Amino acid sequence: MRRWRPLLGVVRLFLAGRRGRLFLGALLATLTVLAGVSLLGLSGWFITGTALAGASATTALSFDVFRPSAGIRFLALVRTAARYGERLATHDATLALLAALRERLFRGYAAPGAARSLLARPARLLFRLTAEVDALDNLYLRVLVPGAAALVTALAAGYGLGLLDGRLGLGLALALVMLGLGLPFALARLAERVARRRAAALEALRARAIDLVAGQTDLLMAGRLGAQLEAAMAAEQRLARAEDALNRMESTTGFAFSLAGTLILTAALLAAAALAEAGTISVPQAALVLLVALAALEPFAALRRGALELGRTALAARRLAPALRAEAAPPAIAVPPEGMALSLREVRFRHSGTERLLFAGLSLDVARGERVALIGPSGAGKSTLLALLQGEAAPETGEVAALRRAVLGQRTELFQDSLRGNLLLANPQADDARLWQALDGAQLAEVVRALPQGLDTPLGEGGAGLSGGQRRRLALARMLLRDAPLWLLDEPTEGLDAANASAILTWIKEQPRETAIFAVTHLRREAEIADRLLRLKEGRLVAEWRRGEAGFEAALAALRPD
Repeated sequence: MRRWRPLLGVVRLFLAGRRGRLFLGALLATLTVLAGVSLLGLSGWFITGTALAGASATTALSFDVFRPSAGIRFLALVRTAARYGERLATHDATLALLAALRERLFRGYAAPGAARSLLARPARLLFRLTAEVDALDNLYLRVLVPGAAALVTALAAGYGLGLLDGRLGLGLALALVMLGLGLPFALARLAERVARRRAAALEALRARAIDLVAGQTDLLMAGRLGAQLEAAMAAEQRLARAEDALNRMESTTGFAFSLAGTLILTAALLAAAALAEAGTISVPQAALVLLVALAALEPFAALRRGALELGRTALAARRLAPALRAEAAPPAIAVPPEGMALSLREVRFRHSGTERLLFAGLSLDVARGERVALIGPSGAGKSTLLALLQGEAAPETGEVAALRRAVLGQRTELFQDSLRGNLLLANPQADDARLWQALDGAQLAEVVRALPQGLDTPLGEGGAGLSGGQRRRLALARMLLRDAPLWLLDEPTEGLDAANASAILTWIKEQPRETAIFAVTHLRREAEIADRLLRLKEGRLVAEWRRGEAGFEAALAALRPD
């Protein structure tokens, strides 16, 4: 049962959403099934009763054809209206819930460290947000709703026939519940492993296809294009084998339901014949018994597809559970003391899954308007320190305080939108004059002015349409629009040619002294803008030099040249 436990969490999330609409959908689905079974039973009784009444003129004259025919028309209308309403209610509620779950997932993946762990596998993130969220609708649409409708139908049919004969009603209800629920349960157990294999193969196929399309140039240059294609085809073959196995299981279960229906119908026929011969029920009532028994198992057959996919649904629920439970709120970053732009006090931090502390009581102050460069070898903790200041990581103990920040990280994150749209992400209220000012500062204004559509030039995914250096400068321009009193820079001119890098750094130097700059770098040209150099080694600040002090120039000279 442990492997099905994540489904309970999904049910709780469903009930915490549009609970009324979900119950309404289940109620309408139940009403649809009940109306259908009643319609078939009443029709059988009416046809048989009419045929027998027509055997003699006296019986024909006394037989009431109006009320049964009115009941048949009423049940037909109820069934049609309930079916329409059930489709509207269940699908509207389900789509709304899936949208809410995706929003919750986005918030969960925005929690500190969550998105970073998925960044190395973007195809996996895409699979989580699309296919695995879609798999959750199986639980409501194909398991809970038809299961509730079928169970209520079995109890109602048993009660209704029990009014004719208690043993008949009890026997039918038990047979329906045992066979109708037992077959889908057995199918779910048998199909669980295959459904999980299908989900794994589908994820592998998507990931390898994305890698094949997005990285075809690199794969071709490395001579791995054929191997990647073969890997994608192998995943497709595993997917096909899993789907074939699931289809065979579904067909076998369909045959089992047909056999169960035949057994129930045969038993109902024998029981009805015996009761009719004993005079307990009439011949029309015997026809009603047969048709109710025939129709009452049909709702259980609708559980086949849900049971088949239940293993995949449980797997998706287990994978999504951590993000769905995550709190999206970043760690609280306090307001620094008066006159300070950022302040760390006795910060302790270790990476997830490691025993060794990276920072064991790290303290640091940067004054308003001060320009500081953090240098040190790779793995010293420079990027982690920036993550703490951005709220992307939380310390175990200690305090992190900083003013409102503008950040330029190592990665350039641009979107499939216009140049203007990418810039306005930083400051939606900025007018064109402000946008051009930021582009001037990033040494990109002339490039944009030369484009036929200027600021309205569309970009492709990831900023396609601009060179690597131009994308970097556009990200810098976006940072400049933040109007923040503290800039956090992570190798801001990495990937730029010397001329553009020099122009940007000169522009940064000329910024008003109200803006504090904290830069992480290993380049000499970037560290030269600093008033103070800090050296970080193995999570400890081991040296500090101010401009004009002994060692400042030597520390600069030890950095990588332009």
